[in-house]
Amino acid sequence: MNTNSNRYTIIYASVMVVIVAFLLAFVSSALKSKQDKNMELDTKKQILSALNVRNVKNAEEAYSQYVKADMLLNRDGTLVENDEAFSTAYEKEAKERGRLHIFVAQVEGSTKYIFPVYGAGLWGAVWGYVALNDDKDTVYGTYFSHTSETPGLGAEIATEHFQNEFRSKKVLNNGEVALSVVKHGRIQDADHEVDGISGGTITSNGVDTMLKTCLENYKVFLNNK
Repeated sequence: MNTNSNRYTIIYASVMVVIVAFLLAFVSSALKSKQDKNMELDTKKQILSALNVRNVKNAEEAYSQYVKADMLLNRDGTLVENDEAFSTAYEKEAKERGRLHIFVAQVEGSTKYIFPVYGAGLWGAVWGYVALNDDKDTVYGTYFSHTSETPGLGAEIATEHFQNEFRSKKVLNNGEVALSVVKHGRIQDADHEVDGISGGTITSNGVDTMLKTCLENYKVFLNNK
């Protein structure tokens, strides 16, 4: 075959594309289990952070120590244990399968309930976890993160300083979800409202909407004392 012909060039390029595609698929498949495990471990660290357990040396061990069950919410507000693999895609599960997770933990002999939350900030997704005391109302701790919020502004939702503002706040007011993030300096209800981020109004609004929308899904459980 004439190596200088167009036909040779096209065949050679096509073969190389197939080979490269095969190699990429093989590498992706070989690394998938490790990637999934790393994602699971990172998710467990986030759940622990909502329990104010941070910077642990062995996250798997700490998770087993504190988190006792991964439960799913029934329509009547009762719980059933999740019998499937550990999940990291809570928004997808909720939208596609109607599955709502509640993690049950024990911290110093007291029961805590952890709820996944997810929404949108200014530039991309925001998500996190809200941990409540056994009264299903008082915030014990929170964790929030984001994909692309502005450093020094919206990205402040990922700081412990912002997250600690939620401690001891109440979720419910007369049975309705009232936990809120308000414009910086505009708190009127100290029991339910958290000061938003100065200069990060849109991200703060995103967190506020995220909390209300996601926790609303658990209202029957929260009101079932």
